[in-house]
Amino acid sequence: MNDDPKRDLEVVPTKQPKQQHVRVGVGVVVQDPLRPSAVFCGIRKGSHGAGSLALPGGHLEMMETWEACARREVQEEMGVDLDPAQMKYGHVTNDIMADEQKHYVTLYILGRIRTGTNTVPHNMEPHKCEGWKSYTWQELRAMLDDTESPKLFGPLKHLIEDNPPIVQEYLSKTTAPPTK
Repeated sequence: MNDDPKRDLEVVPTKQPKQQHVRVGVGVVVQDPLRPSAVFCGIRKGSHGAGSLALPGGHLEMMETWEACARREVQEEMGVDLDPAQMKYGHVTNDIMADEQKHYVTLYILGRIRTGTNTVPHNMEPHKCEGWKSYTWQELRAMLDDTESPKLFGPLKHLIEDNPPIVQEYLSKTTAPPTK
């Protein structure tokens, strides 16, 4: 998955973290229907990773499928509906945030906005996000080393570092015909 052996061997702090269990996060790679090679990201507010650029997403709830979580989070955060027929598993990262005493396994779902519905994301949670903007995969990759760009949220940074081919392949295809 990751070619950087140092990241996989990060040392967990010796003091007991506040978070007692690994949590499962779902990050959603939402293709911009107006710029099919781009995905929506927003600057986080009021939580761990505040001030950093992140994908929409959140916690997987008990008994919830990954896809249902992705659809729920995108609807809650962006006010748009994902097309269930256009969703697929994309990747997984192991996200140890030692400074914040948090540890997540983040599952990435690739999704497209359902055609025939609102395709413009709205900031539905302004207390949690500054707003949504689309970025190409190349723009996000360039942010890894660019100190002038927004800081990348840990899970998004790991996804971009891993650079899974499935994400690039997904973004190279335009939205399929409308589904009912």
